[in-house]
Amino acid sequence: MNLIKSTGTFSFFTIISRLLGYLRDILIAIFLGTSFLADVFFVAFRIPNTFRRLFSEGTFNAAFVPSYSSELLKGKNNSNKFANDVFNLLFLILFFLVLLAQIFMPIFVSLIAPGFIGDHEKMSLAINLTRFTFPFLLLVSLSSFFSAILNSHNRFAAAAAAPIILNIILIVILSISKILGDELVYYLSYGVTFSGILQIIFLYYFVKKYFKLEFEFKVKISSKVRIFFRKLLPSIFSSGVTQINILVGTIIASFQASAVSYLYYADRIYQINLAIAGIAIGVVILPQLSKHIKKNNKKKIDLIQNKALELSLFLSLPASVALFIASEEIISALFGYGEFNRNSVLNSSKALYYFSFGLPAFAMIKVFSNFFFANQDTKTPFYISLVSVIINILISLYFFNLIGFIIIPIATTISSWFNLIILFLILRNRKLFTFNEIFIMRFFKIVFSSIVMGLFFNYLLILFDYQLSFDNSYKPIYLVLSVILGLSFYLFVSYFIKAFQLDDIKLKY
Repeated sequence: MNLIKSTGTFSFFTIISRLLGYLRDILIAIFLGTSFLADVFFVAFRIPNTFRRLFSEGTFNAAFVPSYSSELLKGKNNSNKFANDVFNLLFLILFFLVLLAQIFMPIFVSLIAPGFIGDHEKMSLAINLTRFTFPFLLLVSLSSFFSAILNSHNRFAAAAAAPIILNIILIVILSISKILGDELVYYLSYGVTFSGILQIIFLYYFVKKYFKLEFEFKVKISSKVRIFFRKLLPSIFSSGVTQINILVGTIIASFQASAVSYLYYADRIYQINLAIAGIAIGVVILPQLSKHIKKNNKKKIDLIQNKALELSLFLSLPASVALFIASEEIISALFGYGEFNRNSVLNSSKALYYFSFGLPAFAMIKVFSNFFFANQDTKTPFYISLVSVIINILISLYFFNLIGFIIIPIATTISSWFNLIILFLILRNRKLFTFNEIFIMRFFKIVFSSIVMGLFFNYLLILFDYQLSFDNSYKPIYLVLSVILGLSFYLFVSYFIKAFQLDDIKLKY
């Protein structure tokens, strides 16, 4: 396997999905802005979307791939039986979970949006919309199961492309919003669940080459399946800690008008880089890393781990610098239209500014967690993530009344750096990870390239100050131009000082 090429394949489809996601959110910003309807829809959408990220962005892989890879080494019959046992039990658990959520939805919405309590209209609409979106949890989880099988066979394209379906469906609905009128939020909610059905059909078309589905209600809980499910819950929590922190932030933000929307739009911006610098790399390295650990190939293990961390920093550090410098210009150019006014831009950009400090941590947590998962240890990252979430909650609650929603990205960033540092210290202590000389040299070169790029990018913002202003109709063009020039400059400097070399693309892992 070639790490950079495989990551590139996964990242290509992920970028397409995220760009379509931005188009979707631009349309939502135009038609809903940060209004009452936007807040309610984002609450209803946050739960299935969080679970989509939790399951489809590497979390399910973390528990499934090492176990499934071990069964693959024993033969196709073993791996197929194990996968079917997992699928059937997973389906039944999720089916009854969705059923219970539908029955107790008023209580559930009160828990995820306590700030809506007391506002009957807001709460009633949130309950109805969440009922429509919640089945997506079942559908996307089963889609993630199929994706994990494909990833185990080093087939990353279809799994990465599947989320595109959700964005296409929602964009189509938004494009006819004038016809739908006030019913728009309902149709968006229907579209979320409908896209989940299409994703399962799409993925099964590709996965049937490697896996024969045998659906049955009589579930056989073997010791291997029991071990898998014991690993699954900790891996969901630990691998998805950033998403859980954002969900916690959404719950707290529901007490402030429009704050849910401000955080949602800021979250959308940095997620595209996180998808590549953390999620894509984590998903790609896990199957190979698991196999080399099984074979006790120390040389290959060290090579993959150092190269994965290097690539993560190479992608996340310059993005963090760019978001720090241009948070307001980015939010304005992408969402500053229609109902999304100057105040919305200002508040969303403040959230993005503080999220930018945490981006490298968000990405490297994904990579470091996979070092544990490849060793079939999901408990250690779980305990660290649990403490991280508690820190996030305590900081957010203590300062929320003083400074409002802006404490949420600050708390998320602080807790994520804590999470990363503890993960690193335990990996070092257990001798599961050591830096090689190449990484240490590349690290300082990546930092230098990022700083120089930041200075150049800041110059471009000054140069295009008028063109990037809120009222300028051509601001998206100048933002894209600035990003392309900044990225090209970064790659040129990196290549010139050998922070990146073309030979890395050909290297086999």
